[in-house]
Amino acid sequence: MTEVIDTAAQIGSIWIGRRFNGPPDSANGGYACGSIAQFIDGPARVVLRKPPPLETELAVHRVGDVVSVLYEGGLIAEARPAAPSVVVPPTWPTFAEAERATAAHPWRGQRHMLSDCFVCGPERSDGLHVTPGPLEPDAAVTATPFVPDDTVADPGGTVPLEIVWAALDCSSYPASAFKDTLCLLGTLSVTKWQAITVGKRYVAVGWTLSVSGRKHHTAAALIDDDRNIVAESEAIWVAI
Repeated sequence: MTEVIDTAAQIGSIWIGRRFNGPPDSANGGYACGSIAQFIDGPARVVLRKPPPLETELAVHRVGDVVSVLYEGGLIAEARPAAPSVVVPPTWPTFAEAERATAAHPWRGQRHMLSDCFVCGPERSDGLHVTPGPLEPDAAVTATPFVPDDTVADPGGTVPLEIVWAALDCSSYPASAFKDTLCLLGTLSVTKWQAITVGKRYVAVGWTLSVSGRKHHTAAALIDDDRNIVAESEAIWVAI
């Protein structure tokens, strides 16, 4: 069945700069999803159909409550409102524990498809440095610090939605996939409860909810120094 997009319903466009890559030649999945989610009022769920291209104008269309992103007539992603998720982390790591976890990221020093990701690439000088690593003794849970700087904030010091989504994206990467496989983001849902600001310290914790074949259903949360969950997500990752 061929999906028909109402081209008369275009409501805008998005442009993702090269800085915000995930794989070398396409956007970080969370950043792309967050850019699309801005066309949804409130919490959203975004499904990526194809890798979002960089440095390219992507048309945004709305039909009912569904927002679609197209490039050269092809469907890149779909977004729709999603009921708020309430996900409870299995553990609440401290900032120091998150620092130790990110230092133990198992792919440090190795070259792979996501080595230079804007979000999790450990060597990116202009990235977010949200590089999850295993928490001990529970290696099934990951953590990483997140301290946003003013290069990813608006003039008032607030971190925009697409950066919040990006941080939760890589934080939700399945810990089991560090062993012998590589996954790409398929679906991401985010609920932001509080504003996230420059200079504040946050911990991102991620864990797996279930695995079915190549699909990993995961969750992640951003926690501030007062032990509040400020944003949370659920994701589907697909092993390649």
